[in-house]
Amino acid sequence: MAANAEKPEAEKFSLSSLWSSQNQSGLGFFGSSEKSLAPPPPCFEVLPSEVSSTVKCTTDSVNLSEGLALLKGRVSTHEVFALSNSDLVPGKYEGGLKLWEGSLDLVKTLRAEIQDGRLSLTGKSILELGCGHGLPGIFACLEGASVIHFQDFNAEVLQCLTIPNVNANLRKEPVQLSTTNATERNNSDAEVRFFAGDWSEVHQYLLHLRDIEDENSLGLRLEQHPTAGYDVILMAETVYSISSLQNLYALIKKCLSCPHGVVYMAAKKHYFGVGGGTRQFLSVVAKDGVMVSNLIAEVADGSSNVREVWKLSFK
Repeated sequence: MAANAEKPEAEKFSLSSLWSSQNQSGLGFFGSSEKSLAPPPPCFEVLPSEVSSTVKCTTDSVNLSEGLALLKGRVSTHEVFALSNSDLVPGKYEGGLKLWEGSLDLVKTLRAEIQDGRLSLTGKSILELGCGHGLPGIFACLEGASVIHFQDFNAEVLQCLTIPNVNANLRKEPVQLSTTNATERNNSDAEVRFFAGDWSEVHQYLLHLRDIEDENSLGLRLEQHPTAGYDVILMAETVYSISSLQNLYALIKKCLSCPHGVVYMAAKKHYFGVGGGTRQFLSVVAKDGVMVSNLIAEVADGSSNVREVWKLSFK
């Protein structure tokens, strides 16, 4: 996305209109048309040194709440993927170069959770799924997390946007954070890593010690054998496609620390025209019976579909 002073802080475009145009070309977000998609790209770790040297990433400030501002990168979708700025092509590009409203909702909610004493990120291991700009993960790093791993479907998103945006924010001048008198932004001891790949396979490269092969015995094992993994998984606008919900949920169960790990999910209640949404994902969670969910925040500002932030944890 090219830099433009008139652009809004969070990109907004209609997934339903995109659905219509892709159906006309034989592509879709779910159903039989997805069977014709090419296999997902390989999964691998993207090193910070592999940041793009050819794609220009500019930054603007995003004021999230009183005393909290982060930087958002801007790159051209055409320059990175040879697509127009509004295109999203399943199996090739999943929208990671756009700043979605849910990521801003998630950062604001995390800050409120910390200020109200319901959450601490200090010393925690964090995974942000479908990270794009990586603002929630960046916020976690600034709040003192010890491990922050960023995952996105496209390596190009990590190389051209996420890594530059992380670097820009961690070099930014100090501002007041959520913890009392916390103004220090230099979390130089944190482990920050980047991983590319599809949710069905990327767990092979992420921090986790649980191998869930027997779904039927999962409940017993969770009770008797606490496992290591990520303390907190963050994700924003990741549940728009029905076809990906099972893989996303399976990845969460493989990578989340048990029994005390938590997931914070920000997304629209419904993605009209494409079938996904928070309620569709939560139905997958409820049917499995291993995790519980609680609504933390709801945003109905009239500028988009109703947006929600949910917290998930093991029973």
